[in-house]
Amino acid sequence: MRAHDASPTELVAEFAEAVAAQTDAIWTGDAKTGNQHATRFIAAFDRLRELGDPGRAALAALFEHERSDVRVMAAAFLLRYRTSEAKTVLWRAATEGQSMVAFEAQQTLKRWEEGTWSLDPE
Repeated sequence: MRAHDASPTELVAEFAEAVAAQTDAIWTGDAKTGNQHATRFIAAFDRLRELGDPGRAALAALFEHERSDVRVMAAAFLLRYRTSEAKTVLWRAATEGQSMVAFEAQQTLKRWEEGTWSLDPE
């Protein structure tokens, strides 16, 4: 899919698919492939961001995704736009035990509270 030809729905699906694929690659120890998938979801988010708040709103649908890694990544990118909802998603994940996703959620919240979060600056 060429990102500039994609609809917001397609970009959200690309974001979710790439996040899940990155997580799966990391679990198999394949950092190189994981990084390639990270590039994909960042590109999908950049394209959604080009659409402004309607693009961000489309991504917020992933707050209800079946996979916690996808929910957490969407929340991490949408903290400035949907602060309360994103923090709720992150807090839920952060308290789900000792998983990699819980750690990522904890770190995202920490960076937000420190004022160093910068995934989608104004």
